[in-house]
Amino acid sequence: MSEDHARRARELIVQMCANPEGGHLGGSMSLVEILVTLYRDVMRIDPRRPGDPDRDILLLSKGHGAIGLYAALAERGFFPEELLASYGAPDSLFTAHPNPAVPGVEMPTGSLGHGLPLGVGFALAARLDGSDRRCFVVLGDGELQEGSVWEAAMAAGAKGLDRLVAIVDRNGLQISGDTEDTVGLEPLADRWRAFGWTVREVDGHDTGRLREALSGAPHTPGRPTVLLANTVKGKGLPYIEGQARSHYVKLTERGHRRARAALLRGERTSGERTRGERTRTETT
Repeated sequence: MSEDHARRARELIVQMCANPEGGHLGGSMSLVEILVTLYRDVMRIDPRRPGDPDRDILLLSKGHGAIGLYAALAERGFFPEELLASYGAPDSLFTAHPNPAVPGVEMPTGSLGHGLPLGVGFALAARLDGSDRRCFVVLGDGELQEGSVWEAAMAAGAKGLDRLVAIVDRNGLQISGDTEDTVGLEPLADRWRAFGWTVREVDGHDTGRLREALSGAPHTPGRPTVLLANTVKGKGLPYIEGQARSHYVKLTERGHRRARAALLRGERTSGERTRGERTRTETT
């Protein structure tokens, strides 16, 4: 089940944040279902052949979510999970922002606003090659305050790049606080439509809805697609969910135990809810 894969990815993220350097916890946890759904159910990829020329492309434009990407790649089988224990250590492949030396990582990202322009380039290249591969670009909502995002959005709409799909991790927070208190983004859907994009909006933690929305792209011939995925920063750890302080966390041994316990409680609660829903269905 996708929920099981998402839970495992969260465990790996928490594990990486318990190293001496810590990590970008909050924005990685909000990405989990998006990344797991893409790698498990949507993208044309083969972990045994990460450089396959016919593969779909994923660019993590919000590069500070790298530990979320590493967790999703490890969980999907691009490399052994045990390698993540070296995260943040000297000479490790697993750096704070995506490292293309890691199998499955396409580009080094992290300077916000660069991912969508790169995606335009990948989509144009695929068109010139006669390839039907898609390019998925995952952006943070605070990142949308970068002007280069909208230059790329305008270019993609003008060129009719319908194999380009943007996913916005709309958790409503950035390092300085609420996005709407920093530089307001709303009405966000209308802004994308104005640049010639087809817009879909979904619960970013509902793997079924994500799978349905992402598998159907391109939704409109000749128009790129953007999925506004409503998420919760720090998802899975109730004591920091929806809080800006979850942005970067260095977990102590005690903090690591607390986080693992919270994830375990979430698993039990989810299981109990699923069993209850099944019982109600069977008796009606």
